[in-house]
Amino acid sequence: MKRGPGATVAALVVIVAAMIGLVIASVPLYRAFCTATGIGGPPKQVAAASEHASDRMVTIRFDASVAKGLDWRFAPQVREMRVRLGEDTLAVFTATNLSDHPITGNAVFNATPDKIGRYVAKIQCFCFSEQVLQPGQTVELPVTFVIDPAMASDPHTDEVGTITLSYTFFRTEESANGRGRS
Repeated sequence: MKRGPGATVAALVVIVAAMIGLVIASVPLYRAFCTATGIGGPPKQVAAASEHASDRMVTIRFDASVAKGLDWRFAPQVREMRVRLGEDTLAVFTATNLSDHPITGNAVFNATPDKIGRYVAKIQCFCFSEQVLQPGQTVELPVTFVIDPAMASDPHTDEVGTITLSYTFFRTEESANGRGRS
């Protein structure tokens, strides 16, 4: 059976349309996957810690960095702490604008190992909103988080004794275009 050029063009149009549809749907699908699994995505945001703390303790390590082009110094006040699963924990970071003009930055968060991302929940975090620092200004940036006590009953996390919480500040688009907020 021989097909004409019209059938080939129609098939190619369908394939291209399907590819465009996948591209459009990829971001919402990725976000849904990250939210469901906690892998590679943002942390859960909760109003308060769990009512049932666990006896299990883990070490939390903090990592802080700034992206290229952001003239800030950013670091945790404490690099490591022991926490009980299910208890509110407060960590404080310090950021300093090293430039001579206001800069707006936004932090992104990551937790490793990846499989524990679903158990890290933020109650309050500087990463939820943009931060504006005036020239030479130093600010303390708190984050209150809880490690879900359900992690203690997950056999896939039995060997996890250390969790690294990483924050990277990026210059916002407005600030990068010379329209920093004051």
